[in-house]
Amino acid sequence: MRKRLALSHLPTPIQRPRRLADALGVDLYVKRDDMTAGAEAGNKIRKLEYLLAAAREEGADCVLTCGGLQSNHARATALLCASLGLRAVLFLRTADPSAAAPLEGNALLDRLAGAEIRLISPEAYLDREAVMAEAAAEIRAAGGRPYVIPEGGSNGLGALGYVRAMEEIRKQLDVGIAGGKPFDVIVHACGSGGTAAGTALGASLHQVAGEVRAMAVCEDRATFARVVLGIMDHARSLDPRLGAPAHLVIDDSAKGPAYAVSTPEQRARIVKVARLSGLILDPVYTGKAFSGLWDMAERGELSGKRVLFLHTGGLPGLLAQGTSFADVL
Repeated sequence: MRKRLALSHLPTPIQRPRRLADALGVDLYVKRDDMTAGAEAGNKIRKLEYLLAAAREEGADCVLTCGGLQSNHARATALLCASLGLRAVLFLRTADPSAAAPLEGNALLDRLAGAEIRLISPEAYLDREAVMAEAAAEIRAAGGRPYVIPEGGSNGLGALGYVRAMEEIRKQLDVGIAGGKPFDVIVHACGSGGTAAGTALGASLHQVAGEVRAMAVCEDRATFARVVLGIMDHARSLDPRLGAPAHLVIDDSAKGPAYAVSTPEQRARIVKVARLSGLILDPVYTGKAFSGLWDMAERGELSGKRVLFLHTGGLPGLLAQGTSFADVL
């Protein structure tokens, strides 16, 4: 088994939001991975438990990673690195790299954690692996010991965090949580592919669901299919138990106009979900994914099925977009 740091508050609960489930006409449960920790909470911490264990095993004193300006992954990395005494360098994509990072949302938490923020343009971000490799070489030349984590923590090692999450769900079902029966489908947001890869592999290995539906929040279905297959192959090379995944559907119907840009209907549904259940979704990831689930329910595709929504967090990203909700509040 690969080494792992115990950084999360586990197991996260599986809950049934009855008023929301009744409104949608769906046998709906929610895996509360927005509760994996405090400010660093969300799905990224499960991946980082493995990735930061590898960094420490290699003797790293500095971690480099990347994401959008309001990246949940970068924020979790910054906070966890602070707790472990590691320097964090974050390459964050923004339309105007000459402007300072805003003191709001995830970027504020990055700053509070003492992370070094390097803003880069969307064009430079296309070559993010090369950018981080060059920075790592410079740090190494200066006597540092860098460790590079890919966007979203999404490689085979990071995906093992969600293989383990499916084992956690299996144990919860075995003691009668959520009625004790496997789910027909697990729905979650997909932004870099690692959660989808680990969930599909783990759902099959631990027999917790027959289908995993990854709701793309950016890019298209074909792009994510290639990315996820590559991550799965890497994960299998690290864990010999992993075989064929559960049936994986990558659905790009709810990705909205662009990454981190939601539609008015998606924002209205985020409000409705909060008022029916107290669950807080964000307009970057979970709000889009749940809107896709909502569409499936309206089309009758979830009739008679047990559905688990994997809540992957993202609250700071919502708080950075408060003004965009003026039209629906």
